Formats: sequence, C-alpha cells, structure tokens
Amino acid sequence: MSKQSKIQEAREKLRGSIAPVITPFKEDESLDLETFKSLINWQIESGSHGISVTGTSGEPSSLTVEERETVMETAIKAIDGRVPFAPGTGSVNHAETLRLTKAAQEMGADAAMVIVPYYNRPNQSGLYKHFKTVADSVDIPIIIYNIPGRTGVNMEVGTMKRLVEDCSNIIGVKEANKDFEHVNRVMLECGRDFQLYSGIELLCYPMLTIGGAGSISATSNVAPAEVAEMHTAWMEGDTERALDLHYKLMNLNDILFKDTNPAPAKAALGMMGKIAPVLRKPMDLPSQALQDEIREVLKQYNILPEGVAVK
Repeated sequence: MSKQSKIQEAREKLRGSIAPVITPFKEDESLDLETFKSLINWQIESGSHGISVTGTSGEPSSLTVEERETVMETAIKAIDGRVPFAPGTGSVNHAETLRLTKAAQEMGADAAMVIVPYYNRPNQSGLYKHFKTVADSVDIPIIIYNIPGRTGVNMEVGTMKRLVEDCSNIIGVKEANKDFEHVNRVMLECGRDFQLYSGIELLCYPMLTIGGAGSISATSNVAPAEVAEMHTAWMEGDTERALDLHYKLMNLNDILFKDTNPAPAKAALGMMGKIAPVLRKPMDLPSQALQDEIREVLKQYNILPEGVAVK
C-alpha cells in the first residue's frame, strides 16, 4: 500500500474511542502480558473503536525501550486486525522515538502517536525539527500528542500548522490541552480534515462538536462500553444520547484524575478484578482515602463485579 493510501485509510479508520490501554504488571512489577491481552480483548468486545498502548496511561517512562516494543508487539497480535492500532512511540529521547516509531511501522500499526518530548522542554524550533525528522523517517501516519500539563511545553498552533504543511503523514493530534481556544485554532489552521482527538475527558464531547475525530481517553480503561457508546451515538447522529453519556461519565472522569494517571485507573481496575493494581516506582497507588472514594464511584456506576465488598 502506498504512503498516501495508508494516510487516507488511517483518516477513515481512526475515529471514535481509541482506548489507551494501561500496562499491567505482576506483583514483582514485571510485565503481565496475559492480563494485557485480556484487557485488549475486553476493550474490543466492549465496543472500543481502536487501541493505543504506551501512551501516558501505559506508563511508558517506566518501561525500557525493549519492553515498549514487547508491549506493542503483544498488542498488535492480540488485536489481530479487529480494530485500528495507534501505539505511543514518543520519548524524551529523539533516537528512542525514531526507533519505536520505526518498530511500530514494521509491526503493521495503523499510526503512531508521538508525544511532545517531556522534561527537556524544547522550544518551538526544536519541536519542529524533532517531529519532522520522525515523520520523514517513516511512511506510517503520525498523530502528535500535545499534553503540556505533563511535558512542560505546549506545541503552538503555528508549529503544528507548519508540520502539517511539510509532512503529509502527520494526520492529527491528541490534544490534552485544556485551552479550548487553542484547540479551535488548531482545527482552523491545520484544516477541517485534520484528525483531532481529545485527551481531556471533559472535552471529549465538546471536541466532537467542532469537528473532532474522537478521543483517546483514560476513562475508557474503566468504562470502555460507555465511552465508546458516546462516540457511536455521535457518529450515528444521536447527539442527545451522546450528550447524556457525556454528563453521565463526568463523575467517573473526575475521580480518575484526582491523582496522577494511571494510578486511579489501576486502582479501579484492581477493584474490578481486571488486574493486580501495581504501578512501577516512582508511581504509586492513590491514598486509601481516595481509593475508598473510587470504590464508591464504581459502585454508583454498577461496574464492580458481583460479590465484591464495598467498604
């Protein structure tokens, strides 16, 4: 398939709820790949429209490069072509980003999600050079991941527009930017066919209304069916149903971000019996008080398995 065909196919396929699946660990903090595969199957069976891994929810900075490749390879085999796959391949390190993005292409991923490099806070010129080099190194479609709250730097609209003009395979952005004016200007400057994905849970519905393609929302780790249904309803023209689900999910969205993602999500999944609730150091589970709050919210949403005691 030609580069342009891949780009067009990705634009058509990568819509709706792209679930950013967590990376489960065993009690000794080693990868739990069997549980990981079961989570991916659950996501697809629940209606998620696509899968992403090793983004923020997947604790990529706690994984070695080799482990990230293992997680991506395990995911694409588990997905087995049932839904699109767009793994996170970005890093603070330029060479690692190139390696992981090329690996995603070789594995057959539909796109790669590349985060704005974190911690070192590059200027806009540095961001342009980093992303252009990555995009030019592969044929795979690229989704920019802009999350200034975690990276310490915001990719400005002008920089994004320049990249889109110069790199035909940069097809979209996951915007975890709470500045809704910024998001609107991204669509204005980058074009209405630019794929906009919400990375802010309370903006998933609003971004759809301005032409967004979907979301890559951590909440889908805990309530995949509801998050997917909101997008399906929107795509089918049932805007009232989509809006109802937007508000229905709000309390769950709030509780899952009372501590650093993915700690609350992993605590919730542990309560649901889906994983061993383990994070790699220096990350840790939420306080017991917050875990109690999470449990109460899960009870309200009727997503705790039967027989689980609610304190």
